[in-house]
Amino acid sequence: MTGNVIFDPILPIAILMFFAALAAVVLGFAIWRGLAGWWLRGLAALVLLLALANPSLQQEDRAPLSDIVVVVVDESASQSISDRGDQTAQALADLTAQIEARPNTVLRLVTVRDADLANSTDGGTQLMTALSEVLAEEPRARIAGVLILTDGRLHDLDRMPDVPAPVHALITGRTGDWDRRVVVKNAPAFAILGEEVVLTLMVEDQGAAPFEGFAEISISIDGDRPLVFQAPIGREMDLPIQLPHGGMNVLQFSTPLAEGELTDRNNQAVVQINGVRDRLRVLLVSGEPHPGERTWRNLLKSDSSVDLVHFTILRPPEKQDGVPVSELSLIAFPTRELFLDKIDEFDLIIFDRYKRRGILPALYFESIRGYVENGGAVLIAAGPDFAGAASLYRSPLADILPGRPTARVFEEGFQPQITDLGDRHPVTEGLSGFAPRPATEDDIGWGRWFRMVDVEPVSGDAVMSGVNERPLLLLDRVGEGRVALLGSDHAWLWSRGYEGGGPQLELLRRLAHWMMKEPDLEEEALSAQASGNEMRILRRSLGDEVGDVTIVRPDGETAIVTLDEISPGRLEGRYTAPQIGLYALSEGDQETILAVGPAAPREFEQTIATGELLNPMTELMRGGNVMLEDGTPRLRNVRAGRPAAGRGWIGLTSRDAFVTTDVTVNSLVPAWLLLLVSALLVIGAWLREGRR
Repeated sequence: MTGNVIFDPILPIAILMFFAALAAVVLGFAIWRGLAGWWLRGLAALVLLLALANPSLQQEDRAPLSDIVVVVVDESASQSISDRGDQTAQALADLTAQIEARPNTVLRLVTVRDADLANSTDGGTQLMTALSEVLAEEPRARIAGVLILTDGRLHDLDRMPDVPAPVHALITGRTGDWDRRVVVKNAPAFAILGEEVVLTLMVEDQGAAPFEGFAEISISIDGDRPLVFQAPIGREMDLPIQLPHGGMNVLQFSTPLAEGELTDRNNQAVVQINGVRDRLRVLLVSGEPHPGERTWRNLLKSDSSVDLVHFTILRPPEKQDGVPVSELSLIAFPTRELFLDKIDEFDLIIFDRYKRRGILPALYFESIRGYVENGGAVLIAAGPDFAGAASLYRSPLADILPGRPTARVFEEGFQPQITDLGDRHPVTEGLSGFAPRPATEDDIGWGRWFRMVDVEPVSGDAVMSGVNERPLLLLDRVGEGRVALLGSDHAWLWSRGYEGGGPQLELLRRLAHWMMKEPDLEEEALSAQASGNEMRILRRSLGDEVGDVTIVRPDGETAIVTLDEISPGRLEGRYTAPQIGLYALSEGDQETILAVGPAAPREFEQTIATGELLNPMTELMRGGNVMLEDGTPRLRNVRAGRPAAGRGWIGLTSRDAFVTTDVTVNSLVPAWLLLLVSALLVIGAWLREGRR
């Protein structure tokens, strides 16, 4: 219990001040008149004023409050390296025992983990943010000290709070630690296919690295067989590469784990580069003129990204009109240059109702066959001549065509249909959604065609059918290239809007992109997308049996995800990533990789433990940095404002905080006594003055 004197005026302070001023005036008048009892009158006025001020004794019952020691434990990803977790656990146990042994002291434990993956953040270790939040919840007058168990790698020092007590950093790690990481200094988001793009890489050693010179580094694209080479350590290196395909290309760089290295979590880096085609070079080879020829030409010329070379026969050899060749305004077409010398420069070759006339020798067709086997693409839009003796099937191209003509041509109206396999194939999947009118049970929603060449499938996939469910569109892979056979020359009716038309543009666009090996149109593909820490896994397949997806996490642990079919040929699964980093996914022979957050998270950019980053805070708060490899320091009491760290010990400041449980207020002097004294003084002054 404590007590102190307070004043509880009976009247407002302003009135008391008025009475005091009035008493001073009267007293001054008495002194001026030379009254002998002036001092007795002054004492009487003072006693009256004191009575009105009501002096009281305030007594408080106080309950002491315990001191609070805040312990911040860093459990971010970098704290899982080496034996840092064990060091932290041991130090926390020792400190907890010492704090519990201190009288009137409680422990406030705060755990800091990696930044929130659900919000797609890579904020690293947010120690100061966590400390600020806990200090906002606790009374500052009770904070006796702050102890931070960490490797010293924090990323929010700018949010350092004002702490009214010593702050100490207890650093994990070892003096001889070293680590190696792969750094991608420069990588574009887009690159043009066929042109070199230069990436800037560096292999960086941190800490007490025992190696110098060169390190082995490997590069793989989309999980293919890696290319291994030597890279100088600590120096930037320019690496020119060419993207193998359009769409997203995932480049993975890695270096093997070296002996004594802290971790391999930062020994790899992933770069995603979108491959775009500068120009799509198309060779259109037309036979005799027909209504669809202009449709093909207009379709290809309408796209500014397409360079079209149109080879057409305006005067076939059998045409005998008597006009001398010298008088014809025709230019000799460079057939040898196109079909032999520069054929590899084309991305796609289209044969539109072409038949053998003796203009293109067999050598040219053999060149086209080799072009396909080496990665080229050929589309054949077959007319009635494809069923005859002059058919392209009677040329060296027969070895790569997916269908064999039966010599039968259907001359009747029919609606092209998507086969069951076509519902799963990316070229025709969902194509009915582009129909110009609503589909019914007997009407798919687009116009009819009126001619179809009957073919027997030899290989490949029949994704569209026509008369009597005979194959209409066949797709096949030949060597490294691709071939498409369209068994009708009436696709142009869709572009003319006959009976409402149909999705000719979408069909041909998908065909061209499939032939260009766009990843989004692969029949068998495994892909994944990340939104925060939520991973969406997509599997496309033409088969009926698809297994579970195996996921290898950044820490080496594996997980199994079961896929559910969402549409024919499409399966989907969801997985919540527990940590940021690089994930490897596989199902059967399909593999892909996905970076959740950056491939090398901020936590692993700098992995060597240090107390330098926390020096500004510990010095300001008169604390210290202690390496835990030297053992857990002892706790001592220090006075406020004194240095709070020494060799083998750190200090806490006792705050002696309390809470008032009861307050009593009693008058020091009874009012009647003050009035009696005042009356006696007034009477004494009157008697003295009367005697005089």
